[in-house]
Amino acid sequence: MNISKKATSLLAGLSLLSAVFAADFVHNKNVKIPDTASKKVTKAQDMDKKVSALELSKLMGNGINLGNTMEAYRAAGMSTKEAATTYEVLWGQPVTTEAMIKGYKAAGFDTIRIPVAWTNAIDYINGDYTISTAYLDRVETIVNWALDAGMYVIINDHWDGGWWGLFGQRDAAYREDATALFKAIWTQVGIRFQNYSEKLIFEGGNEEIGDRLNDPSTYWKKGALNEDGCYTMANFINQTFVDLIRSQGGNNANRFLLIPGYNTNIDKTVDPRFKMPKDSAKDRLLISVHYYDPSDFAIGGGDLWGTKSDYDYQNKQFKKMEKFTKEGVGVIIGEYGALPNDNQYKTSTLIWTKNVLDNCDLYNFVPVLWDTGSACFYDKPTAKLKYKELISLYSERAVSKENKDYKAVQKKASADIKKAQSSAKATLEDNNLIGRTDVGIGYFMYTDANWGVTYSVGDEYKPSSKTKGLKAKDAEITGPGTYTISMDFTELRAGKSSGTAFWAIGIANGETLFPNYAIEIKSFKVNGKEVPMTAKGYTCSDNGKTTRINIVNDWVTKVPNTGIRTMDGNLSGVKAVIIDKKNDIFKDMQKVEITFEYGPAK
Repeated sequence: MNISKKATSLLAGLSLLSAVFAADFVHNKNVKIPDTASKKVTKAQDMDKKVSALELSKLMGNGINLGNTMEAYRAAGMSTKEAATTYEVLWGQPVTTEAMIKGYKAAGFDTIRIPVAWTNAIDYINGDYTISTAYLDRVETIVNWALDAGMYVIINDHWDGGWWGLFGQRDAAYREDATALFKAIWTQVGIRFQNYSEKLIFEGGNEEIGDRLNDPSTYWKKGALNEDGCYTMANFINQTFVDLIRSQGGNNANRFLLIPGYNTNIDKTVDPRFKMPKDSAKDRLLISVHYYDPSDFAIGGGDLWGTKSDYDYQNKQFKKMEKFTKEGVGVIIGEYGALPNDNQYKTSTLIWTKNVLDNCDLYNFVPVLWDTGSACFYDKPTAKLKYKELISLYSERAVSKENKDYKAVQKKASADIKKAQSSAKATLEDNNLIGRTDVGIGYFMYTDANWGVTYSVGDEYKPSSKTKGLKAKDAEITGPGTYTISMDFTELRAGKSSGTAFWAIGIANGETLFPNYAIEIKSFKVNGKEVPMTAKGYTCSDNGKTTRINIVNDWVTKVPNTGIRTMDGNLSGVKAVIIDKKNDIFKDMQKVEITFEYGPAK
């Protein structure tokens, strides 16, 4: 199948020289797609064609993900012919049972999202795009358990080994493969579930429909699309999805379809470059975004959340998605959660989660909690939520228990949001540096290798944004001079921190109070032992307010040509990674201390 002219045109400015790919990658063989029709649901179920996407949102209530299960991806060398449950347990989950699904419903969840990696059972590397019958059967079994429990069900194509990177390739043949594979998946899945009612929703993809269309793999290099090109390709993929499902007829002509936003990121999705697909069915489209903000709290090691600025940010982010509901498009928060850190429930989980749910009630969004069993919130062996703080929160919000007067639900949500924000504190710690603008504040931006230990990651100085037990000594910067900052990990649960994924020194207010000043590291000690520098660092600023020198920043693959400086004026050899991350000294860090000089750059 050929990619559309519109999608091809966005690559017109690129060199069409083929990249060097692994020799064992085979282009689409155009193997005939088999009839995948269900043997369980052979006649069309009744479908309510009158309910709109916005009305559906009210019926779907709260949702939960069957995470790390059907999307768990086969390891290198595994066959595509394994038993379906073999893949299902690869990421540490037990085999799914009907009791687990019923437990979700009993806990107050009226919707379940089932992420799926379809290419577990597709030998696409060898050019064959057919899904094994056994794999389709296994997904259908779980879908039916959820429908029998009275739940709405979402199924998608989820990461799936990263095959989405084919869409960003320079070589048109690989882009054609991507389109053919995408259509093959949704042809087979669509036909399998064609007779199911509107309680089953198809979601075209996941977070990959965006920047990750350029993802490299063993079989192809990093893609060549710029951001505008990624937007155009994302719009093409989403339109292809809608057109394909509608063309199948039957209940699929009116099925609710969930469109992944760009990167499923709120700001990227409300961008005018993102376009909702045109649809032959009226009011049957939904949009999906994910919410893990702030990331150092929601998915990192941070333990505290809930300042006035925290509430303000979250509330404003959710309000942005009104753009879609005003157009009749339902909004689903396909993933969210203040995820446990090292299996430990976070102190601020309840207030963060409640405010998310209140915003969803206020704006008529459907929140779908990310959950991976024992490492998150739901204990699969007992089929119950683990934390008492969340048990009542979700059970009370089940559709069967909520006020049928939705305006009353919204009124209460609005009142709760305002009350929470008005009663929130400006700071969460007793720290006389917080909020000051008359001095600079020297601090670490740090996360360990697994994002499980964090401290004030980002350009905003937030000392409360840290892992429970971590102690830090920040510095008051009053002018040029030598300063020392430190972190102590000994009171963490593990008593130490290991490695780093990101590390920098920040000077809050540095750009406004001390413009054109530079940072130069003089001493870097771990557990009292000096750490050698492997390169020279440079000073910069991302937001024009906070001054920074990167210690480890792997995202900066090329040193900027402008906006950087050093104390001696020599920029030769500067890098964004200035230590050896593999140095054994970083495997067992109890204490870290850095002394740096701060003064005018030459």
